[in-house]
Amino acid sequence: MSTLIEAIDLEIAYGDVAACQDISFKVEENEIVTLIGSNGAGKSTTMRAIAGAMYPRKGKIIFDGIDITKMPSFERNQLGIALVPEGRHVFPFLTVIENLEMGGYCHRNNRPKMNSLIEKMVTMFPKLKMRAKQPAGTLSGGEQQMLVICRALMSEPRLLCLDEPSLGLAPIIVQDIFKTIREINANNTSVLLVEQNAHYALSTASRGYVLQTGRILTSGSSKDLVNDPQIKEAYLGSV
Repeated sequence: MSTLIEAIDLEIAYGDVAACQDISFKVEENEIVTLIGSNGAGKSTTMRAIAGAMYPRKGKIIFDGIDITKMPSFERNQLGIALVPEGRHVFPFLTVIENLEMGGYCHRNNRPKMNSLIEKMVTMFPKLKMRAKQPAGTLSGGEQQMLVICRALMSEPRLLCLDEPSLGLAPIIVQDIFKTIREINANNTSVLLVEQNAHYALSTASRGYVLQTGRILTSGSSKDLVNDPQIKEAYLGSV
C-alpha cells in the first residue's frame, strides 16, 4: 500500500493556545485509521486541520504527494478529501435529495452522473429513499447522520474524514453506521475516523492513534491497541 495522506509534526492552535502538538500519522490507500481519546484530547481539532477547516501553526500535511498544509478546504475537496463533521450539520430546510445535490455540486453540469450517485446513496441507506422529499431537518438523528455521510460521498472522495459518527445515536443505528463505514472502505475509499467509542473504532479500523491532551500517546494495529493494558483500562473498560 502507498501513503495517501500524512501529517508531519503538526501544531494546531486556537489563538495563542496550542491545542495539539507534534501530531504525526498517516493513512494508506484503502485503509481505515482511527484517532481515539477522551474529550478534549485534540481528535476533532486534528481532523479539522486535515480537512482544511483550520490551518496548523507548524508542520505539514501531504496528500498523495502534494503539500496541502495551507490549501483551502474547497481545493482539498477537489483533490478528494471530504469531511463529515461532528454534529450532523444538514441543510434543514432543503430536502434529502437537495442535500445530496449540494454534496455533488462538482457534478452539477452532469445530471446523469448526479442522478447515478444519488441512486447509489439512497440504495446504501434505504431510509433516505423513503424520506427523499422530506426537509432534512425533520429526519431523526440517525437518518441525518446517514444523510451527511452520503452527502460527503457525493463528491466521490478518496479520503473520507468522519468526526464522531456515533455521537448521540441509538446502539442499533450505530451498528448500521459502522457496517456502512466498512462497506465504504471496501469500495476503495480510505477513512480517517475520529471516534470516542473506542470499541467501535478499533473493531472497524486496521490501525489507531491514541491522543491525550493534544499529543499522540501511542499508536499501533487495532489488535495491539485492544490488547494493550493501558489502553484497555483507559478507553475500553471492562466491556
